[in-house]
Amino acid sequence: MRNLNHLEQYRQRGQAVLELYGWEGDEAHGAFAVPSCIDRQPMVVVASGSDGWDHVSVSRRNRTPNWAEMEQIKRLFFRDDETVMQLHVPAEDHVNQHPNCLHLWRPHHVEIPRPPGIMVGLSGKPIRDRHEALAMRKRILSANATNRT
Repeated sequence: MRNLNHLEQYRQRGQAVLELYGWEGDEAHGAFAVPSCIDRQPMVVVASGSDGWDHVSVSRRNRTPNWAEMEQIKRLFFRDDETVMQLHVPAEDHVNQHPNCLHLWRPHHVEIPRPPGIMVGLSGKPIRDRHEALAMRKRILSANATNRT
């Protein structure tokens, strides 16, 4: 995670923050109000970087943050070379303290595995016909075979 002191313009301070969190944060922790890249309305962001995890929660008052907003927060709070994830845990482990909140996670001591890029999608132009689709399928199967060995 980035040094959060570079986000001071968004950091929330004052009595309400102290009552809720017990302190105003530091380079790895804090509460922030970041204007949405979509409608400039505030997103409440709470960040922490301890206990082996970087964690950023993002919430909106009336709706869940969308992809563009989560990407905006990822770029603000994490370095460009860091992979972060959203998790969908088993139902019995699910915790929901706010209906419009999503989370970004990054473990400190483990690199997050990622699928081969070809399995995610092709960069560039869309597939135009069956021939291109079959060629892409062949590349995916080849990438899978390579990853198994």
